[in-house]
Amino acid sequence: MRYTIFGESHGPAIGVVLEGVPSCLSLDLDRLQKEMGRRAPGKNEFSTARKEADEVKILSGVFEGKTTGAPLAMVIENGDQHSGDYEALRYTPRPSHGDYAGFVRSRGCLDYRGGGHFSGRLTAPLVAAGAVAKQLLAQRGVRVGAHISSIYGVNDSAFDDPAELFPLAEKDFPVLDEEKGEEMRRAIREAKEGRDSVGGSIECAVTGLPAGLGQPDFGCNVEGIFSQYLFAVPAVKAVAFGAGVAFAYLKGTEANDPFEARDGQIATKTNNAGGVNGGITNGMPVVFEVTLRPTPSISLPQESVDLRTGEEVEIEIKGRHDPCIVPRAVPVIEAAAALAACEVLGI
Repeated sequence: MRYTIFGESHGPAIGVVLEGVPSCLSLDLDRLQKEMGRRAPGKNEFSTARKEADEVKILSGVFEGKTTGAPLAMVIENGDQHSGDYEALRYTPRPSHGDYAGFVRSRGCLDYRGGGHFSGRLTAPLVAAGAVAKQLLAQRGVRVGAHISSIYGVNDSAFDDPAELFPLAEKDFPVLDEEKGEEMRRAIREAKEGRDSVGGSIECAVTGLPAGLGQPDFGCNVEGIFSQYLFAVPAVKAVAFGAGVAFAYLKGTEANDPFEARDGQIATKTNNAGGVNGGITNGMPVVFEVTLRPTPSISLPQESVDLRTGEEVEIEIKGRHDPCIVPRAVPVIEAAAALAACEVLGI
């Protein structure tokens, strides 16, 4: 499948077109809408006050409840824009946001309201596409689950079995350790009260992928495929598979995953490699962690430049922004992983 996301944060609508969706999938719209609800704004004290129903409307590609094989077009109407909050940012880009790069690339013609096409609002159609991908993967026995692994240096517990992640989809704040979750909430709350923001990380597991998928080559490497989808999510700045950066602190005897025969199948006793060897799946869960930067839109004064005059200026950002996007990003990362898994499987 291939997807194209369209729209802007303060435009009339946003959406996605999925090409290559197999025909005859009985699309469960209730399940799709439930995924949208996990990401929706305005749910708790940590998310933006923007209120959006995020109701998905299908324009094409589904007939009598089943996919037709034609492009699947889905649209989500925008309904709660405060565009006037962004007029002052038209020519003064926010530090570390896509404002300046987008201004240059568009030769000054980008939609600056709410971040335009660079807004986290555009992750809503990504979740819709991922919800379709999850339903396709379920037919192959493949599942995707994730949790908040850290926020501002507070770490959640590690999981022993990826299956522990699946029930977390029912939680507004998906962590394994509730005490650690409360510490994370305090960190977010303090940042919000200080007109600042904090970053964090999300750990995700994809189970059910058989061994032998992918190639070591460019474009077909499993880690490369997943990374391409994950880095398309705004705010993702790092991706690590398996033990990730911890490999730098291990010896080979500690890092290697010993093989064993388990229930008539070849498996590994540990999964430091994150389910991938030589760019190819080894039959173990594909496990990775993404790091998300703090939200660039903070209320404290910041340094910028007036793009019309070249004069250095100080800006104070108005509008409604998450002090930490990590909790709402969990279903987004799952969606990106589901779409990547479909490509790895050749769906």
